[in-house]
Amino acid sequence: MTFIEQDIKGVWVIEPKRFGDKRGYFSEVFKMAEFDAHVGHVDFVQDNESFSSKGVLRGLHFQRGEWSQAKLVRVSQGTVLDVAVDLRHGSPTWGRHVAIELSADTGRQLFIPRGFAHGFVVLSDFAQFQYKVDNIYAPQSEATLRFDDPALDIDWRIAPVDMLLSDKDLKGHPLSEMTPDFLGF
Repeated sequence: MTFIEQDIKGVWVIEPKRFGDKRGYFSEVFKMAEFDAHVGHVDFVQDNESFSSKGVLRGLHFQRGEWSQAKLVRVSQGTVLDVAVDLRHGSPTWGRHVAIELSADTGRQLFIPRGFAHGFVVLSDFAQFQYKVDNIYAPQSEATLRFDDPALDIDWRIAPVDMLLSDKDLKGHPLSEMTPDFLGF
């Protein structure tokens, strides 16, 4: 695997090697020893999966305080634009984001540490999205950062009129409300 740290410290693109022939390919998508050597040790406790159609935007989600989550995300079918926004107060990159295309074709993954809001939009007809987390889901600590906040300046690569969002995601908080007291981290 190749590990590439992004411009925002702690965010990593991970590119698994694929070994293919006329039958298809084989790939190791997670190997703890390699992950620990490059990123550091993370105790993943749960794997999640979602399936979404083109234009679905999920996010930008995070959990506050002690329920904050690190995530290792990948796409097993289709293509998404995956976005992580740094909400770590005191970070020199606070409020900045990383946007990476993830697809089943490349197998590329993204590691997002605790202290980030995370979301994705489906660019293909559909996408199956998988992720590992290092903390359980705690609905009482869940929050949403507004996906279209002008302060974030995210190019989602899909026109807003073509996006499908939940009510929760349409009611996200602006970046200006991401105070240490609100975030709890």
